[in-house]
Amino acid sequence: MSEKMKAGVVHAPFDVRYEDIDKPAVEPGKVLIKVKYTGICGSDIPRVNGNACHYFPNVLGHEFSGTVEEIGEGVTRLKPGDRVAGVPLVPCMKCEDCLKGDYSLCKHYSFIGSREFGSFAEYVCVPELNAVKFDDTIDFQTAALFEPATIGLHGLRRVNYQGGKNVAILGGGTIGMMTLQWAKIFGAKNLVVFDILEDRLELAKKVGADYGINSGKEGYMDQVNEITGGRGFDYVYETAGNTITMKMAFKLAANKAGVCFIGTPTRELSFSVDEWENINRKEFTLTGSWMSYSAPFPGDEWKLTEHYMKTGEFKFDPGYVHEIVPLSKIADAFEMYKTPGKVKGKILIDSEK
Repeated sequence: MSEKMKAGVVHAPFDVRYEDIDKPAVEPGKVLIKVKYTGICGSDIPRVNGNACHYFPNVLGHEFSGTVEEIGEGVTRLKPGDRVAGVPLVPCMKCEDCLKGDYSLCKHYSFIGSREFGSFAEYVCVPELNAVKFDDTIDFQTAALFEPATIGLHGLRRVNYQGGKNVAILGGGTIGMMTLQWAKIFGAKNLVVFDILEDRLELAKKVGADYGINSGKEGYMDQVNEITGGRGFDYVYETAGNTITMKMAFKLAANKAGVCFIGTPTRELSFSVDEWENINRKEFTLTGSWMSYSAPFPGDEWKLTEHYMKTGEFKFDPGYVHEIVPLSKIADAFEMYKTPGKVKGKILIDSEK
């Protein structure tokens, strides 16, 4: 009889249960991780409170930290007891994109926590390269933010980012907070976060933003012009995936700016001729960002996250976390998301409770 463990299992839309399932056996080239904390990602919400789950039953969870419990045959980089953060993408390593090091663009990938069982559980088994060791000075709650932190850094670098410039971050959610910290670390001149919630703007200033502007209030462009001398922003990072902020990006961009859409859109988006013409008149560069990987896998994004979290330059603030919920109450966590605006920040699932 196989050994059992507790997990949060999705059986159908709006149906996630805390129950016993088989504990994964360690396989060659893989490591078994005892999970500490897992963040609920925005992409997890429609997989539970919607129809986006790939199959049933499923165990989600891909932003996680834990300790190596056991290593499989052939594993050389890790040993039992190592503190690790989870890397969710499992690229094929054979296609043209993977061979170029563009792992995020692999069309034949698997993904821990959506296409295979993830970390809303006591244990998860992952390939050796999908566990990044981190220093003992980094706590497990902070390490559960490795994945969203790498998303911010990958997005920052999708344009030719240079220090000494004016930077706008659109959206004060988790990815916005991560992106602003990277912009600060690499030398932003004036770093401005835009949101419609004052508490998120205050948190942004606490962790490194020079200004927080409420874009829901009239006259916010007057503040923009004062800060930038009427030029607009050299770099604009949209992190909310919101129709309003995606249009704002075109408005806020300076001539020859770099604009990156990190946020994932959720509805159709259309531009007026005058709005779209900004891309012509300003000759700004517009690109998108998808996930957080580079060569050698999983990439510099993950190495630098570990480094700057270790030095303390990348700051963890309690304000990032809305609530810590025991794994046994995972259904309650997803219930919170049914009330718009109730969850402000990250919900962490504690797999040991």
